[in-house]
Amino acid sequence: MSTMTEKKSRLDMPALLAWFIVAMVVVGLFSPIFGPDYGVMDVPRLALCLVILAIAGVRYELGFMRNPLGDIILGIVTAIAAWLLIATSSHHAGQATLGFWALVAATWAASWLFVERLATWRHMSPLATRLINLAIPALFGITLLALWQVIVTGAGIPKVLLPAPSEIWVRLTNSGPTLWADFRQTFLKAVLAGYAIGCGSAFITAILVDRVPFLRRGLLPIGNLVSALPIIGVAPIMVMWFGFDWPSKAAVVIIMTFFPMLVNTVSGLAASDAMQRDLMRTYASNYWQTLFKLRLPMAMPFIFNALKINSTLALIGAIVAEFFGTPIVGMGFRISTEVGRMNVDMVWAEIAVAALAGSLFYGLVALLERAVTFWHPSVRG
Repeated sequence: MSTMTEKKSRLDMPALLAWFIVAMVVVGLFSPIFGPDYGVMDVPRLALCLVILAIAGVRYELGFMRNPLGDIILGIVTAIAAWLLIATSSHHAGQATLGFWALVAATWAASWLFVERLATWRHMSPLATRLINLAIPALFGITLLALWQVIVTGAGIPKVLLPAPSEIWVRLTNSGPTLWADFRQTFLKAVLAGYAIGCGSAFITAILVDRVPFLRRGLLPIGNLVSALPIIGVAPIMVMWFGFDWPSKAAVVIIMTFFPMLVNTVSGLAASDAMQRDLMRTYASNYWQTLFKLRLPMAMPFIFNALKINSTLALIGAIVAEFFGTPIVGMGFRISTEVGRMNVDMVWAEIAVAALAGSLFYGLVALLERAVTFWHPSVRG
């Protein structure tokens, strides 16, 4: 019974979204768009936006477009509507009223409906399925950026509070050398060095902890204590010990990445069950043979889990550490400096670079995990 209810709910979602689109179009038709004097028919771009959204919503509600071709048409209509809203809001910054926001809501619902329909596509080749799986989160991100642009521009939000994505993009394109220098100082030097040393030393320590029971009882509690140290207290100390350049930031990264790697590796080495270890003993395998042929392969999902966690922790640690002393270069230095100057678009540009670098780093580790742990059910599935 519950399965039938869930199936019915899934099938009704496109209808609900289509009805919502139609309702918002009606609100936009009879409400002012910009101030008290502009209706939707007074702005040709928004009139076109209203018409194509209305047609798409009605046809989807009547079931005329519920096929792959109709889904593609819906995606094109949504993109056109979003472009019309963005282009129009830039000429009426801060003047948007109820009718405009109703069209924004209708466009958002159309994008949701498009992604909802896209997720139901079946019976495709593995390559097409993979492309669809990549397109869905990409479209979600593009939708968020479009909403961000429209809301900031239409509501007239001051740049010092929240710049529009277009302003951040202009800053990104005009500040390439500065952003590259900051990226090289923070990521290529501090993050990568600290990540490699922290994860590598924790992995070796985990082998020693597994081999020597005394270290398991004595070292793990100390590691837990170190992991609980606040970064804002550790960073100034590391700067005093290792200087203002990138080695002090790498030291902070080492501290942040050491314990997650240690704990996950120790847990992974204990993942093999007694029957598997007994089988290795029947083959006269010693400790190291069992370690390399059974226990480490079994521990790889745990190890890569720590590597993925540390890929983001490392970047966060390096950026925060740069707030407490650094040469006149680095992502953290730039963020703290430009905030004081009210150059918020530059701050967001640095955040965008950091987010992109962290995401790509995480994705690289995830791809390596799939190649190494191809045998694991989570990867095979």
